[in-house]
Amino acid sequence: MHFKPHSYQEYAIDKIIELPAVGLFMDMGMGKTVSTLTAVLELLFDYFEVSKVLVIAPLRVADTTWTDEVDKWEHLSELKVAKVLGTQDERIKALGAKADIYVINRENVSWLVERYKARWPFDMVVVDELSSFKSPKSKRFKDLKKVLPYIKRIVGLTGTPAPNSLLDLWPQLYLLDRGERLGKTLTSYREKYFLPDKRNQHIVYTYKLKPFADEDIHKQIGDICISLSADDYLELPERIDNIIKVKLPEKVMKQYKEFEKEQLLELQGTDITAATAGVVVGKLLQMANGQIYDDEGEVHKIHEAKLEALSELVDTGQPLLVFYNFKHDYECLMSAFKNPRTLKTSQDIKDWNEGKIQLLLAHPASVGHGLNLQAGGNIIIWYGLTWSLELYQQANARLYRQGQKNNVIIHHLVAEGTVDEHVMEVLQTKDKGQQGLLQAVKAMI
Repeated sequence: MHFKPHSYQEYAIDKIIELPAVGLFMDMGMGKTVSTLTAVLELLFDYFEVSKVLVIAPLRVADTTWTDEVDKWEHLSELKVAKVLGTQDERIKALGAKADIYVINRENVSWLVERYKARWPFDMVVVDELSSFKSPKSKRFKDLKKVLPYIKRIVGLTGTPAPNSLLDLWPQLYLLDRGERLGKTLTSYREKYFLPDKRNQHIVYTYKLKPFADEDIHKQIGDICISLSADDYLELPERIDNIIKVKLPEKVMKQYKEFEKEQLLELQGTDITAATAGVVVGKLLQMANGQIYDDEGEVHKIHEAKLEALSELVDTGQPLLVFYNFKHDYECLMSAFKNPRTLKTSQDIKDWNEGKIQLLLAHPASVGHGLNLQAGGNIIIWYGLTWSLELYQQANARLYRQGQKNNVIIHHLVAEGTVDEHVMEVLQTKDKGQQGLLQAVKAMI
């Protein structure tokens, strides 16, 4: 296929070539991968700036997306890609292959760093979904940090740079500039821009921005971080967000309120307890969906209110992409409907996009990045909600992206009077904070 870049893609390509370090905050579906590969092609064969490129990506993306994009576009045909995946022997063999780009899943970053150490051979690194390095305590962050001095060029790609708060930004920027803009440590960054918020004596649980701190942060990173929004550059079909309120049976609501208050529920002769607030919330989410695990890991069915609401949508006969939260949700959905499918192989993706699947079940973490599913349908149903804004946005972007021909309808099954309602509020609140960051560093072409 011939590649005719949009103006925003040309801008992104130019910036990757121009800047040794760049954070490309592009909405899902805007062609981050092909833009990056085009820039890499030029840096390899026109500018001779780099010789060996490493791409770090989520496993499914590493396995399919980067090679698929090279195969798809004519101008990328001379690029050779090696997938450093699988067993250790398979990874070692792939590293020994003659290639331009080596793609590895992020879980094996530490293994790769340990293997090479000071002999690090990759002069350019692309981190696909940079936000997956948002924890400075993670081993993958600490290990990648060790080899930064050997990296000549680095590109960070993400559509969700601050999925929870601007605190998430520091580790990602550190990988790009080694602390030049936001400080050498998370502590110094936090002290400069944040104030303690929720706390218990000396233990601080959350932080809030100091007045005007967000503006200063945006200003500091604006020279190497480029934000490109689909709303500004793409004519996407309309996205319709719909909340379907699900009323739980009176008896169930009584049990729900009892557990919420007492953190103890007697069910079918079994006591279900919750030791911490986090466990309570998790159990309440399970109850809202219709089933709950007891202390021994056994599943207890409580109601079918959400299942009945979903059945009405399934009866329309339209292709549906349904996101679930818990394993017992998945098992319930698999047994309740005829011939549901899950995404396990590339054939499943192909069948969905060819209209051969009516009901596709997926956990948001399994389809969060890079998969193109927009050809197979335009309706998403959130059977069980997620607290993660990043997973939520990325999952929705599997259908609401460039190439979608129809208006995208996103149904949220929300149990009235339950924690479901709070999850929706939290997602919306986090989204506002992230949009402030993206707006501030937006590149107006």
